[in-house]
This record gives sequence, structure tokens and C-alpha cells, in this order.
Amino acid sequence: MKPPASHPPFRADHVGSLLRPAGLTRENLKENIRAVVARQEAIGLESVTDGEFSRDWWHLDFLKQLEGVTLAQNPGPKFGGTEEQPPIPTVTGKLSYSRPIMIDDFSFLKRTTSRTAKFTIPSPSMLHLRAGRAGISYDDMDEFWSDAVAAYRAAIAAFAAAGCTYLQLDDVAFAYLCDPKIRDNCRRNGDDPAALPGRYAETIRKVIQGKPAGMTITMHTCRGNFRSAWVAEGGYEPVAEQMFSSGVDGFFMEFDTERAGGFEPLRFVPKGKKVVLGLVSSKTGKLEEKSFLKKRIDAAAKHVPIENLCLSPQCGFSSTHHGNKLTEAEQWRKLERVVQVAKEVWT
Repeated sequence: MKPPASHPPFRADHVGSLLRPAGLTRENLKENIRAVVARQEAIGLESVTDGEFSRDWWHLDFLKQLEGVTLAQNPGPKFGGTEEQPPIPTVTGKLSYSRPIMIDDFSFLKRTTSRTAKFTIPSPSMLHLRAGRAGISYDDMDEFWSDAVAAYRAAIAAFAAAGCTYLQLDDVAFAYLCDPKIRDNCRRNGDDPAALPGRYAETIRKVIQGKPAGMTITMHTCRGNFRSAWVAEGGYEPVAEQMFSSGVDGFFMEFDTERAGGFEPLRFVPKGKKVVLGLVSSKTGKLEEKSFLKKRIDAAAKHVPIENLCLSPQCGFSSTHHGNKLTEAEQWRKLERVVQVAKEVWT
């Protein structure tokens, strides 16, 4: 018998975003968030999000509110299968956190749920990865990263003051850097891709130093999620040691397809850290069999003690306002399946 996880990340968890209800508007936003919170609680999830309903993009809505950040056209690499491409953040001025960002959104969620209110923000790595050195106006990159650390520490302090105990940094950088074409793009942007995982991990360590007692900070990484499309592929081996040195309490990792490689890189997970296995695809409506998920959990447990493993979808269901190519009914069946399998494996 394995004890249930009594604090985040939970045995059955999820990344954050949910499909936007039809007819969602600013006027009925809170009503729809209340409904989706109740649905999460009803199926047995301990961590509850607002579905990211108030955002258009998983990262840009937060980043563009930081001083010094400007959105620009995406030159590539691009998502396949869709002409529309997300903009990319660039840094055109001095970076700082000068006003509350999404604190009201979190506060409403916390008031609405009796479970653990989970909130997600993009990692500081997302200020740099896509545009790279070419998209940063600073003359001194050490100064840029120092300002990024200060801005994120201020953001985390603001969430903590609002009562947040479960914060997730969404970071595609590590998984993207497993792909040779992304590394080639980094070189074109003026960066050394071999040095970036270490720089990103160091920045995250500095950001979360001194985080408030009682706050869990996790990190999610994947290979892209836009209208069920993806950007990168490749196993975690090239970045695993650096990624696992980032100091967060748990790692949400994409493992739903062969694009993510095998579980062997999990051998680098520090003792006592949690890994949330993203084995359930949020990109398709096909429901994973319980037996398949249990076999995958057993395979991962060869590298990480099973008491340090959890289960989730591999990404959110609607990282952007467009949503992935599945129905709301399929989405909820998948989340229910995560809860079912977690109960059978860990209790």
C-alpha cells in the first residue's frame, strides 16, 4: 500500500488549462470558472485550477504585463498543421514586476474552491527561449537574468501574499532543447544551446530561493501544445541533469508519445523530488487504457521510487484560447481516468 500524496503535486494531478466553454465571455467568466471548479472537485481532483479561462495564451498574458516585454511575430520554428502561430515575447526595455499580475485571478479561484487552488505562470526561461539573445535589448545578459530573477521573486511573493500554496512554472525550454532543430535556431539567435539548460536551471533556482514556507513550486515542460500541434521532439537525455537541478519541488513531464523518449533520464531526479508522469494525451480524444497507464508507471518506477511518482495529462487541454482537438466530454473522461488509475496504483 502506497500512502496518498497529502500535498502537491498530488497522485492525480493536471497541468492547468481546460477547454474553453462555448460562449465564454468576460461577462460570464466567473460563472464558467465556478462551474469548472465544481466539475474538478466532483471527479476527485485535489488540485483545482480556473482552467486558465481568463487568458488567451498560456504564457503571453503574464509575460506581456512585465515591464520591458513586447510581443513580436514568430519567425520559427513553428507549430505544424496550422497557419496561425503564437507571437513570441521579446525584451525591449528594462525588465521588472511593477504591478500585480493575475493576483485577482488567483484570489477568485482560491475563494471558489475548497481544494488546493493551483495557479500557473510561465517560467522565466520563456522570456528568452524563442527570440533568444537576438530578442533581448540588454547589453549585459547577466544584468538581464538578474532582473528576471528579481521580477519573478516579486511575482511569487505577490502570489504568496494572496494565499497561493501551489504554483507551477510552465517551461517548454528544457523539452524544446532536446530537439536538434531548436538548438540550431538558438545558434541563429546568438546563443550556445549547450549552455542554455544550465542558465535556465540556475535562474529558476535563484527565483525560488527563499520561497515562502508551505508553498509548493513545480515545473511543467513539454514539446509544444497549440491546437493539438507540437514543435519539438527528442528524449530528455541532453537536458535532464540540468533540468533536475532547477530546485523545484516536482516535475510535470510529457511522456505520452515516442517524441518524448524513454524514462531513462529519470535516473537523474534528485532524491525526494516528485515526478508527475504526463502519460495521458491532451492532444487527442482517445482514452488511454488503465492497463497501459499502469504498465507505463511501473516502467518509470524502475528509475524513480513509485512513492515519488504521480500521474497527469501530458499538457493542458487548452494552452491557448483555441483549445485542442477533442471534446469537453473526452477531456473530462481523461481526467477521470487519471483519478481512477492513481487511486488503484497508490492506495
